[in-house]
Amino acid sequence: MIPGIIPTSLSATAAVTPATGPASLIWLTVAIPLVSAGFLLVAGKASNAWGHWVALAASAASFVVTLIAFFQMMGLDSDDRVMESVIYRWIPAGDFSIDVAMRIDPLSMTFLLLVTFVGTLIHVYSVGYMKHDPGRRRFFAYLNFFVASMLLLVLGNSYLVLFVGWEGVGLASYLLISFWNQVPENATAGKKAFIMNRVGDMGMLIAMMIMFASFGTVTFQGVDSAMSSASHGTATAIGLFLLLAACGKSAQFPLQAWLGDAMAGPTPVSALIHAATMVTAGVYLMVRSGAVYAVSSSAQLAVAIIGTITLVFGAIVGSAKDDMKKVLAASTMSQIGYMMLAAGLGPIGAAFGIFHLVTHGFFKANMFLGAGSVMHAMNEEVDMRGFGGLRKYMPITWITFLAGYLAIIGFPFFSGFYSKDKIIEAAFVGDGWQPWVFGTIAMAVAGLTAFYMSRLYFMIFHGNERFEKTGPNAHHPHEAPASMYVPQIVLAVGSIALGFILNQTGFVGWLSPAIGEVQHGEPVLPVAVITTVTLLFVALGVFVAWRMYAVSEVPRAAQIGSALTRAARKDLYQDAFNEAAFMKPGMGLTTAVAVADQYVVDGAVEGVAKGTVGIGKLFSHFQNGYARTYASYMLIGVVIALLIALASRF
Repeated sequence: MIPGIIPTSLSATAAVTPATGPASLIWLTVAIPLVSAGFLLVAGKASNAWGHWVALAASAASFVVTLIAFFQMMGLDSDDRVMESVIYRWIPAGDFSIDVAMRIDPLSMTFLLLVTFVGTLIHVYSVGYMKHDPGRRRFFAYLNFFVASMLLLVLGNSYLVLFVGWEGVGLASYLLISFWNQVPENATAGKKAFIMNRVGDMGMLIAMMIMFASFGTVTFQGVDSAMSSASHGTATAIGLFLLLAACGKSAQFPLQAWLGDAMAGPTPVSALIHAATMVTAGVYLMVRSGAVYAVSSSAQLAVAIIGTITLVFGAIVGSAKDDMKKVLAASTMSQIGYMMLAAGLGPIGAAFGIFHLVTHGFFKANMFLGAGSVMHAMNEEVDMRGFGGLRKYMPITWITFLAGYLAIIGFPFFSGFYSKDKIIEAAFVGDGWQPWVFGTIAMAVAGLTAFYMSRLYFMIFHGNERFEKTGPNAHHPHEAPASMYVPQIVLAVGSIALGFILNQTGFVGWLSPAIGEVQHGEPVLPVAVITTVTLLFVALGVFVAWRMYAVSEVPRAAQIGSALTRAARKDLYQDAFNEAAFMKPGMGLTTAVAVADQYVVDGAVEGVAKGTVGIGKLFSHFQNGYARTYASYMLIGVVIALLIALASRF
């Protein structure tokens, strides 16, 4: 555990009460979008004209059910805000049993509100964005399946129920990333995401096996309670395998290579994956498993290190990309890195990580939808070098995107200022080398974030107009329809005000029944110094980007750049490494196994068969059906018997 952060209670000590009233119906939040997804997939072409409205209504209904349960929870005392609703007995096996049960507490409720609210706004946006797509009904079915899977993931009361939702999210992401699979690159991107997530899923499976072997249970309550008597080695093993699972889902080092390619899917999918679902699942897993990491300081330190590496990795890659969606994807990787770093700092860091996750859900969805509006206006173009000056043609998108941009760079009094800066402060808490390393890196990357996000913003909306206005490749930028810009306005309001609201209403304290209350040690530097230096880094990043991309001429073609720039454009050679270290050796191993199977295994089986046939043919010559042949066999036998008898006499 990081020194200076002392838990006074863990979720294992929280009393769990049976859910009553609206909370007992929380399963409807999963069932409604899941049933609608199944209905749309089997409804046929007759529902093409209105199927998207069914999906939108289902997502909105799920939000309403969540909101009612939230108000019920707000009326309870803090100690009564951890509830379970058992749906049915799933696996009865002697003394071991697993229920399909929903755990309703402030942590799961936070995710429910985020997923259903932002998900509904993305549904509204998708009505306009996918208006002319022939597969729109299927798209909305997959979208609802995605939402239902994520809700099951955060509501499950055990790692096994969580794992069902975990796998559902992986399947839904594959279907949505490769939605336009008539393009081979899109199909490849979906497969890449699916396979890399399966690597992480093995970590989850192994962690559950260790839990069952050590504790005889995989429920959150059971595992948390058992951790008080678990050995450091057991806790470390469980923590590291859970971290592997989180790295796959949340695109953290070293399983981050799929995230940039996931931009092959429709833009609403990118917004859903990067803001409210999928990549946030790993952070949820880390925070939900806080009792495991409280026992193993080694596993907890590993979480912080992985988060730190990833937040630097994403920021470097985002600084060199010219595809605006891939810049936003790299930004997500980096911001999730901040959240993972926070989760590795103990309960107080975990609370700030969830705080940042919620605000990030709003401003990142806002910017992805804004990027989709730009694509809508620019004939699906994504290269920022061909934009510039779009604020004049798209004022609503410009203003709403500005709100998200200011939030993510941590501009004072915007949402990110209240959430990300708290993570930086928490990173400076502790003894020894850890606060200086984690805190300094988190602070410096805040400046790098300001640079690459300012670069993105200026290249799209400011500077010289670089798009063609005449000829066959002419662009005629225009504002998106209301169904697309209204969700952006709502999310922009959240990007501006949500951080302040959550900070004023005690969001960190709200989470305490689920993640534990803490005493927060003092940072190694005064908070005022940390805040001031962080803002200076941010200001420097904005200034450098403004000089390079707002007031200077931006070239239409990519420049050669430094070695680091060239590496960043190639995602720091992560794909080249994966191909050399895993893909090619894997293909070689597969070929060797295939050859061995064909010539050794199959050869042995076929050899036995051929030998048997040969022996049968040999003996068939003695069974020809002629009486004289059989008489000769008898004569030969009698002669041999006589010879043996005579030989025995001598």
